[in-house]
Amino acid sequence: MARYPSGGSYSFGPGALTPAVRVLIITNVVVWVLNLIVGDVMTLRLGLVPQAVFEHFALWQPFTYMFLHSTSGIGHILINMLSLWMFGTELERTWGTRFFTKYYIITGVGAAATSLLLSLAFNDVYYNVTVGASGAIYGLLLAYGMYYPDRPIYLYFLFPIPARIFVMIVGAIAFFSAITGPGGGVAHSAHLGGLVVGYLYLKSLRGGPLKDLKYRYLRWKMGRARSRFDVYSGGRSSNDDWKNEWKKHIH
Repeated sequence: MARYPSGGSYSFGPGALTPAVRVLIITNVVVWVLNLIVGDVMTLRLGLVPQAVFEHFALWQPFTYMFLHSTSGIGHILINMLSLWMFGTELERTWGTRFFTKYYIITGVGAAATSLLLSLAFNDVYYNVTVGASGAIYGLLLAYGMYYPDRPIYLYFLFPIPARIFVMIVGAIAFFSAITGPGGGVAHSAHLGGLVVGYLYLKSLRGGPLKDLKYRYLRWKMGRARSRFDVYSGGRSSNDDWKNEWKKHIH
């Protein structure tokens, strides 16, 4: 995987912005400014509204919502973009831009899917609009805790806590907030979804049940293709073909 230079010495934060993090921050800020100009019409059209998704087939919303933020103040987008820089930069250096971008989108859309499922049980969620990159940010936080479990994260910028413990704390808060219903305008179900989807996705790449399921599906798919076109492996063993195809799909 590609790695990026840290940009020299620094005393605060992870250093210079990496390519995907830079594009994401610029995109979010530009969309936020446009939202300030256009107003609620843009929020209702591009934000995540379960009613619109289920009843009017607004299937773009689980993707577009993560690029919008509250226009009632600067705090929402400021905290999310600061978190994206602090946690995303180091992860992109480790993973490379391609995998980082894929993971960011998967956790963001996964967070939206979680909100959609929970909206079927809570009317307030069903009719309300959800905006923000928080689901994807929580996914990054989960990954940070898995890859750098002993790195200190400063709670309220004062108390150093190991990353793995910090993730457990915010995960517990998101879980209990989600099951007790919405509150305070915070999309707790999206936060929880970002954590859960991020965990399942990373575990699947490390040899979990999802990876085995995907591997079996690819074997079945290649078997059908060989039967249809009479393709044979020639001098190579079939196991080598399975392995090569599998490597292409996980990278």
